[in-house]
Amino acid sequence: MPRTKTGKGAGGAGSIRKITTTRNGKTYTYWQGRYTEGFDPGTGKQIQRSITGKTQKEVAQKLRQITASLDDGTYKAPCKLTVGEWLDIWTQDYLGGVKASTAYLYKKNVELYIAPRLGNIKLESLNAHTIQHFYNQLVSPTDPAVNPLSAKTVKNIHGVFHKVKNAIRVIGDKLYVKSLFGYLVPCIVGVKILRESFYYLAHFT
Repeated sequence: MPRTKTGKGAGGAGSIRKITTTRNGKTYTYWQGRYTEGFDPGTGKQIQRSITGKTQKEVAQKLRQITASLDDGTYKAPCKLTVGEWLDIWTQDYLGGVKASTAYLYKKNVELYIAPRLGNIKLESLNAHTIQHFYNQLVSPTDPAVNPLSAKTVKNIHGVFHKVKNAIRVIGDKLYVKSLFGYLVPCIVGVKILRESFYYLAHFT
């Protein structure tokens, strides 16, 4: 069981605790901060978020930045959606107008190449460097057990990934995904809300 020590965050905003846990016989220590993002409009209950860091100072600084953004209205809710979860949505909901043979090839490229390498990355953390490294590994893998892909295959993978990324928009500092109907849906709390949004747009607009 993790052992914790709790204290107040800077200025009393949120709380910070030191967590010590043991995994595979080795002890790890880190700091966790918790804050209230707002209230759930459906239940009226507080929405609690947590952040972590290596030191108390690091977490306290993050808490100060978050609470300041909450106060001035610039707070951005963390997007929980991963690239893998977005790929699942895209392959299931965005290929309706594509020929069956083409959709099959798209899905195979996602399944064999894109999802295994990029699936665990947070969607909002995906950047140009990560994508370039992904392509480099397809052409010249560092693992000697992995065979390099042909230029044509990499081009096909790039074409599919470009379509996947085309459904994503960044406006200001907020991440949105584009629905089949052209609406932009905020990427806020993951797959469940996005799917409910798609359902609403399809049936009630």
